[in-house]
Amino acid sequence: MRIGFIGLGVMGRRIAANIIKSGYSLKVFDLVEEAVEELKDMGAEAASSPADTAAGSDIIFTSLPNEDIVKKVITGQDGILKGAGQGAIIVDLSSITPGVIRAIGRDAAEKRISVLDAPVSGGAVGAEKGTLTVMIGGDIKFVEKVRPVINTFSKKVYHLGELGAGDTAKLVNNLLLGVNMAAVSEALVLGVKAGLDPDVMYDLISQSSGSSYALEAKYPGFISERNFKPGFTIDLQYKDLELALSMSKELGIPLMIGSFAQQIFQLARSSDLGSNDISSIIQVFEKMADETVASKKSKDRGADSSDS
Repeated sequence: MRIGFIGLGVMGRRIAANIIKSGYSLKVFDLVEEAVEELKDMGAEAASSPADTAAGSDIIFTSLPNEDIVKKVITGQDGILKGAGQGAIIVDLSSITPGVIRAIGRDAAEKRISVLDAPVSGGAVGAEKGTLTVMIGGDIKFVEKVRPVINTFSKKVYHLGELGAGDTAKLVNNLLLGVNMAAVSEALVLGVKAGLDPDVMYDLISQSSGSSYALEAKYPGFISERNFKPGFTIDLQYKDLELALSMSKELGIPLMIGSFAQQIFQLARSSDLGSNDISSIIQVFEKMADETVASKKSKDRGADSSDS
């Protein structure tokens, strides 16, 4: 089986690496040469364009930042549809609106090329360990054809229905992630401002009714250590909230809490935090409270370094 992979960012290059480690031959493309070289060192073949990546490939994966880039890479002048042969399957791992992937699917069908939307959840750590959750929309017979490859980088795979169902589920999931991350940040700042130890708060809340993935994944190793390297960036979370809001408008329903959360992420972007991990949104609340949330060990290391 010949596989193409386009988009070697934080998630894509880790996913592609797991595919290679599982013994598949891979042809890759990205505008960042260093990312391509990293995969070449693992045995991948470098392509010159999306069309070249698709040429001769049975399955072509895309892992890209936004829907404009997805459309260009798949349907553009030198895109996948220009190079892929009849019977090829495109699997988009990006997070985009259901309407866009359905439109791409219609264009692809005219060339007898199939499309699946398969956004992922689990972050860079999950991509590295091969434990991602994958949400798939599309014809089940094509899902089964690509499942062995998807299993190389995932722990759980959900087939949710027709094309677009995967992206719908991902937007619902990331709506909750964004709202929860903002709520966790606000609560932690409140507790520290009131005199509570953040490590004790984490231990207590993670075992109580206020717990969430945002707390358990983003306090240890990120907030507690003042380490805001992504992970999943503020910019990408803002984009996903924007897509969820767009979907809510199409459906004619309000998204009040999601709208407010997006404005908080916009505040973070306005403070030049856009390329940081989503956990850095806590700095928006810290600034308003004139407080810093960090474990005592992290604060002590900071004090030691300032004394030296």
